[in-house]
Parts: sequence; C-alpha cells; structure tokens
Amino acid sequence: MQDDRSNFKKQGKSDNWLEPCLERLGQARLAVFGDFCLDAYWLIDPDEAEVSVETQLPVRRVRQHRYSLGGAANIVANLVDLGVGKVQAIGFIGDDLFGELMLRMLRQLGVGTDGMLSCQSDWQTFVFGKPCMGQIEQNRIDFGGFNVISHSSIEALIKELDRAAEAVEIVVLNQQIPVGVSTAEMIEQINAVIIRHPNCKFIVDSRHRAELYHGAMLKTNAHEACRLLGQLRELDERITARQARQCARRLFEKTSKPVFVTRGENGIVLVDAQGLHEVPGIQIIERIDPVGAGDTTIAALAAVIGSGGDCLTAAKLANIAASITVRQIQITGTTSPEQIKQIGPDPDYVYLPELADDPRRARYYEDSEIEIIRELPGELNIRHAIFDHDGTLSTLRQSWENIMEPMMVRTILGPQYQDADEVLYHRVVDHVRGFIDKTTGVQTLVQMQGLISLVEQYECVAEEQILDMHGYKALYNEELLAMVHRRVEKFERGELEAADFQIKNARTLLERLYAHGVKLYLASGSDQDDVIAEAETLGYAHLFEGRIFGAVGDIKVEAKRIVLERIICQYSLSGPELATFGDGPVEMRETRKRGALAIGVASNEAQRFGLNLVKRARLIRAGADLIVPDFSQLDRLLALLSIAK
Repeated sequence: MQDDRSNFKKQGKSDNWLEPCLERLGQARLAVFGDFCLDAYWLIDPDEAEVSVETQLPVRRVRQHRYSLGGAANIVANLVDLGVGKVQAIGFIGDDLFGELMLRMLRQLGVGTDGMLSCQSDWQTFVFGKPCMGQIEQNRIDFGGFNVISHSSIEALIKELDRAAEAVEIVVLNQQIPVGVSTAEMIEQINAVIIRHPNCKFIVDSRHRAELYHGAMLKTNAHEACRLLGQLRELDERITARQARQCARRLFEKTSKPVFVTRGENGIVLVDAQGLHEVPGIQIIERIDPVGAGDTTIAALAAVIGSGGDCLTAAKLANIAASITVRQIQITGTTSPEQIKQIGPDPDYVYLPELADDPRRARYYEDSEIEIIRELPGELNIRHAIFDHDGTLSTLRQSWENIMEPMMVRTILGPQYQDADEVLYHRVVDHVRGFIDKTTGVQTLVQMQGLISLVEQYECVAEEQILDMHGYKALYNEELLAMVHRRVEKFERGELEAADFQIKNARTLLERLYAHGVKLYLASGSDQDDVIAEAETLGYAHLFEGRIFGAVGDIKVEAKRIVLERIICQYSLSGPELATFGDGPVEMRETRKRGALAIGVASNEAQRFGLNLVKRARLIRAGADLIVPDFSQLDRLLALLSIAK
C-alpha cells in the first residue's frame, strides 16, 4: 500500500475515511447482472446405522439443510447488507423449486427483481450442493451445468440491462459459470450497452471471459490477471507482488479503466488514473473459509464507487469487508457496516510478506546485524520507549510454546487424546502450531478464547465439559509458572545469574536509555503481578519507575495497546519521540499505526543471542521498521537511534 502517512508523521487519530464512506453507501443505486446461484449446505449425520433396503447401502441422513444466495445473488446480498440504497437484480432462473426459493430470498432483501427472468423452459436454476460431514465438505453436487441460453433469452436480458443502466450509477457484471448467462454472444451485447450508457459505470468480475469485456472496470485475482496477459500459472504457483503490480499496470494500459487485482491474504493491487496503490492483506487468526470473499469484494468496490467514492477508498473498504466474510464458516457470507466499524479504518495489516519470507532480500545498517525495513528519518528524538518483556528482555518464559502446544492438543482431543488416530492427532497438532504462531504476543486470554473455538470445531469434547477462557488459562498458567519458578530457584541458589535469563545486553540497553533521559515502559500480555515480580527478579524493574503494565484478567484490555495510547495522549508525542522494542506482532502493529518507531527483536531465546528467522518474518509482517536479533551491537543501534553514549 502506498504509505498514507509520511515517515513518522505527527500522531493523531487515524484517518477517519471509514465513517463518511459507509454513510454515503445509502445514496447509491446499483444493478447486478450475471449468474444467480444458490449455495445449498446439507449437513449429514455421520451415523450409518440405517441401511437402504433397496440398495443395501448406508443411508445418508441430512440433519440440517440451509440455503444462501451465491454468485451474482450473493453480490446482491452483500450490497444490501452494506446498506446500499437501491439494488436491482438482473438474471435468469429456472421454473423450479430452487428458482422460487431464490426469488423469494431476493424479495425478502428488498431488491428489485423485475429483471429476474424465467422464460426458458429447459433452464435449471444454478445450485451448488455442498454435503458436509462435520467440518469436512464432501463432493459438490451442482445443478444447471448443462444450461444453454437461447437467443431470445439474451435479447430479453439485454433489454433489462439497458433499463437498469438508465437508472443506476454503476452495474456489476458477474460471470461465474461457463454455461451461465454471459456467453460470448451475450458479452458482445453487454459491450454495446456500455457504449450506449456513458454516464453509467460498469465493473466486471469474470471467472472465464474477462478479456471479452470492453469499457468496464476490472476486478480479477492475480492468477486470472496473469492469464489475461498470456502468462498461464498453476493455481498453487505463487504470484509475487511485483508480478501482480506488473499485471495490474498492463491491464490498465489495455483497458484505460481502473483495475483491481486481488491477492487473497496479501490484499489488493489497484491501478487507476492516479497511479498504482497497494492495500496490504489483513491479519486473521481465526479459521477461514474463502467462499464468497470475491463476491464481497466486488460488492464493496461497486458500492463505494457507485456512491461517489474514489477507487483507493473502494479497495480499502473491500479489503476489510472480505476479511470479515472469510471468517464465516460453511456459509456464503456477507458483511455489515457495524462489523466493518468494529475493525476500524486502520486494521491489522500484513506488511511486506515477500521480504518477510525471503531473508536474502535483507538490507543492513553499516555492516551490522541491524536490518533496515523502512528508511528512518534523518533526526530522531526518542523520549519514550516501550518494551515488551518475554523474548525482548527476559527469557524466563522461554519455551512457553512447548507448554501451550501440548496443553491445547490435550484439551482439543479430550477423552480421545490417547486413542485418536494419527491423521486426527497430527491435524490437531498442525492446527495448534499455526494458531500459536499467529497469536504470539497477544493476551493469553485471547489465545484461550481461540482454544475454545478449536475445541468446538473438532467436537471431541462434550459441550458441558468445555471450560471458559479463564478456566483454560488457569490450566496453562499452572504449568507455565511451575517452569518459571524452577528457573528462578536456580537464580536464587546462585546456580545461574540474572544475565542468564536476559537477551544479550538487554539490561545495558535499559540503563543507557535511562541515563539518556528516556522514559521506559514495560508492557506485557502476561498477568501484571507476574510481570512486575519477574522484572524485579531480573534486576531492572526500578528503571521503569512503576510504569510496568500487564494483563488484568479483562480480554477487552490489551496492555500494549492501552500503554501506547496512554503515553501518546498524556505526553502529546509525535512519531520520532516514541520507540517500541518487541518480539511480538501486537506491539509492532500498534506502534506502526501510531506513527512511532517499531523495533522488532527477532531473538533466539534459547541461546539469548542470534537471529530467529521465524520471528523475523512475523515482525516484518506486523510492520517493524528495524529488526535486531539481540542488543549485542548496542553502540551501533543507539547511534542509529541518534542516542549518544
């Protein structure tokens, strides 16, 4: 993303683009043309006790079935839930039960359905049947795969499209199914409609025939963008940010219309008349289901542009909206303004994923181990410094992951822990490791809340036996603190020294900053009383002069975020006056949002010095400006920070 703040701009409230953007959506008038579908979810009971008398095969009994709008119909649903003022639906349905259901669902949304035609007797309503066994989706069962639209049906739909283009600001052109309504013949007629209505905007999302559309804005994914330029790529082949930018530029040169290239978890690349923009992906720690995310994206783009917004604002809103939809499991989801407001105008972006994943691209400060992620301003004036504790200063809790992982695995499998087959066991282990990696640095209560979701997802534990987040935290803390106490006892017996539990030169760094007049703050996701006690044990609590903050048993109080906000507000700080040192993503993100200096400590806690590549990647993605493995090159680091000896 083009960094909309200058380097270390003066801190104030986040750019309040979101509220006005959402308020304008009610003024928009839109139409959606394309392949209207239903997604049918059939939740099958795994019990195979009953056998069919006729076939002698186990009976598959549907415990629950539900239907949601898909394809162009889901775009309509997204527009309505976003609060768009007027929406017209233009498409084709069959004279069947599914067509009646879809029409009823659309009317319940309050959209115009005069353009939903059913004038071809052999047409089947498009349905994607999704049988599910527990959390696992089985082979899909599709209806409408042999539809062939007639010439008279094309003419009838084009008349409806012409009418709509006279009455709305923007039309979404959806092409999702190879045998859908948007055949080559239909697209030729659509292009003529675009020419006839120069005051109406058109935006196309075409899975198979985007190259046939002319005069419309384009929303496409990175792989499809490559295909449109004759660069065929396998679906599992990685498309780099540079390649996505190149494709977006070339497509804009060909079409002279804005081009939005979606990159999944890596965000959106936009090229329009104002140039190239990148909106980074958003960090998501929950389980995701990407079904319907593209529909949400195109709906948000069209809604913003149709209500008078610019393309970059549209891309930013679409990025947030899609990040909400993908968290909705086994449903073709939508999002609402209330959900979007909860995320806010400045979400947890994922920065520079390719640099994070490729240490060969690292740039270092003057032949040092200090990696420069973003150029620093010429003059820094650091007056306040926030430090994370575990992994940044202290190693007393080193290997906490080795306690949390088995505890979570045992909790998820419950009574099946000993007898679970290897496939289930290793699936849970892999899931837990990924979850811990994503949530490192957040409050333990947040992690335990996520653990509850995992327990519910795997359904190995009876509902009445599931604990709340405080109960699971107590189990984890009991094991963790036992390990910490054993290490403290070694220190108290004189077997080890305080320095043996600190990242190299950590205390010296604190003392140098303190002597320079920098006010120090300690912020941790661990319980506050424990943080204070451990800082006192390691001999540097006095340097913080009482400014030590930790979790207080309230999931809504994020210590690091609260500390940052308190310091900035109380002292009216600007970016160059504040630095944060941390080995977790939370403090990096919160610091970057506030325009301050984010120093990632990619520490190897086991040996207390040296680079941890996993941490490096995590910290860069969270927005770190600098990466240090430890504080062994203290003089160079302080010189870089404009702090004299």
